[in-house]
Amino acid sequence: MHKKQHFKIQEFIQRKQNLLHKLGDKKGIILLFAGFEQSGLKFKQESSFYYFTGINEPACVWMSDFTGNTTLFTPNCPARAHWISGAIDPENFKAQDFAFDEVKHLGEPTKNYEFYPFFTAQEYSNLLAVIDNTIKSGGKIFTLKPNNQYEYFEQRFILERIATFIPNFYEALVDISNEVAQLRRTKSTAEIELLYRAVDITIMGHEAAIGIIEPGKYEFDVQAGIEYVFTASAAGLAFPSIVGSGKNSTVLHYADNLKQLEKDDLVVVDIGAQYGHYCGDLTRTYPVSGKFTKRQKEIYNLVLDTQEYIENIAKPGMWLSNKDNPEQSLNHLSKEFLKERGYDKYFLHGLGHFVGLDVHDVGNYSEPLKSGDIITIEPGIYIAAESIGVRIEDNYLVAGDGLVCLSEHLLKKADDVEELMQEKKLVSEEPRD
Repeated sequence: MHKKQHFKIQEFIQRKQNLLHKLGDKKGIILLFAGFEQSGLKFKQESSFYYFTGINEPACVWMSDFTGNTTLFTPNCPARAHWISGAIDPENFKAQDFAFDEVKHLGEPTKNYEFYPFFTAQEYSNLLAVIDNTIKSGGKIFTLKPNNQYEYFEQRFILERIATFIPNFYEALVDISNEVAQLRRTKSTAEIELLYRAVDITIMGHEAAIGIIEPGKYEFDVQAGIEYVFTASAAGLAFPSIVGSGKNSTVLHYADNLKQLEKDDLVVVDIGAQYGHYCGDLTRTYPVSGKFTKRQKEIYNLVLDTQEYIENIAKPGMWLSNKDNPEQSLNHLSKEFLKERGYDKYFLHGLGHFVGLDVHDVGNYSEPLKSGDIITIEPGIYIAAESIGVRIEDNYLVAGDGLVCLSEHLLKKADDVEELMQEKKLVSEEPRD
């Protein structure tokens, strides 16, 4: 767990204290659940659990009372250390190595080395006893249970499972997802450093893509070059890499990456490295031949003009998207900008989103932007009838009275893109000894 720890323990302790302060004086316990392993997939920790604990081990549970006493519950699997690197053992627990006061087993020993979502009451018996006693004494369970269709579905499944063991469990639940989102939105200095690193690696992925893109290559050739760079930089994927050429450039979440690149194609490369759990998300659009056609450059420059317009006016107090305040909503202003030029109907998605531990990070879009937010600005125009799709996306820190671009070193003016592609091509064609 601590092999690649990017934060000091004190930062996790402070985050817990911030949550307690935000919730105020309450009676009960806070519970957050780690994710489960899934066969065939690399384990990815649940983001809010990681944010408060720094623990990258599956199937753990964080509990805190409102005096600030914190407990980590871990699966009671005697053989676990043979299967999971850095498995936490309550018997050898050292408080100074963790942001917890104590570590306990979730329940009775099991022969399994991992836990599954359909866990048994015996496997969670110690935690279930604490929950049951809390409810019987009139306390509440403060956890992640938003009333929507898209957030924290694994956390909510665990709560449903626990409800089969404890009567009146649901009545005791209090959702804290909004408070957690408010804390996660504002990034600390250490978080910003990790985001910069994720962005830098993503930029290197784009540079690798430029060196590969040419007629006759395939979308998957470009993907392979990008993801080689990510792996060589100790990073993973923030999301499946999008390399869409020709008609595929107009498909927003295209991820098949199978088409051969053709001379007159554009190729949209939308990629993100995940480093130290934090995500980059950058998009560029490249001409396969190395030169934009007149029509392609017209559309490209319009998208770039839109991004630069928004980048120049964005500041704390404005919204990413707010239909009730369109004159201060970056999304609405970008669409109005394109409407005046006759292209708003070809802008098929929102202007941007929050970025952090998740590529589409938590954040309340009904609240205005504030210093410490990390956002994307990603206008696009997609004309399927012409097989022209253009998207340009950068990552920004909201700070002071404007924005700081984290990805400013990734060139995007049309002439610069053409020149860079020509340079890369000349380098790749140099004879080797």
